[in-house]
Amino acid sequence: MTPKKEAYKIQAETIIKALKKRGMDGVFCETAEDALTEVKKMIADGSTVSFGGSMTLNEAGIMPWLQQNENITLFDRSKCTNPEEVKQVYHKALSADYYLMSTNAITLDGELVNIDGTGNRVAALIYGPENVIVVAGMNKVAIDIEDAYKRVKNIASPPNCIRLNRKTPCAVTGKCGDCFGTESICSQTVITRRSAVEGRIKVILVGEELGY
Repeated sequence: MTPKKEAYKIQAETIIKALKKRGMDGVFCETAEDALTEVKKMIADGSTVSFGGSMTLNEAGIMPWLQQNENITLFDRSKCTNPEEVKQVYHKALSADYYLMSTNAITLDGELVNIDGTGNRVAALIYGPENVIVVAGMNKVAIDIEDAYKRVKNIASPPNCIRLNRKTPCAVTGKCGDCFGTESICSQTVITRRSAVEGRIKVILVGEELGY
């Protein structure tokens, strides 16, 4: 194991202990392949499942597995053909047995920091689905809340805006412009400092760089 990988493992152990104090469960997987195996163990056949937009889920092979899994009912907005269908999927997601997402940042003290455009992802994180599974590469780790916020605004948001073809200042300069236009993907800021339902939120930390 390289020193960087070893450091990831040590940091993950610190975060997992902090998550437990906050009513959340955590597990460390050295690779994305291991994370996919962990997700497969968590989701029972016959379950209803949904997800928030995430490059991490794609890169880890989790999204392809979900979309090909005939043993679950997947509320998948990528199959929608109009805005009304998307809206219906967003609402169905709140009643799902499992909701999968990544996090824009996670602090060494176990706090999740997420910024959303529409808000459907953070809404499901906060309330609704019976289980929330958060998959995050160790590149998402921040020292504290302030560091996490800066990371989301200046590291995660620019490539996301470019990916979504949004005309925002950060997509042009690579730096947050604190914009208020209709193209902004930064509408809701949510800090999850604890889970009111013990064990509802399960965090899979991956010893690789995944997503933005």
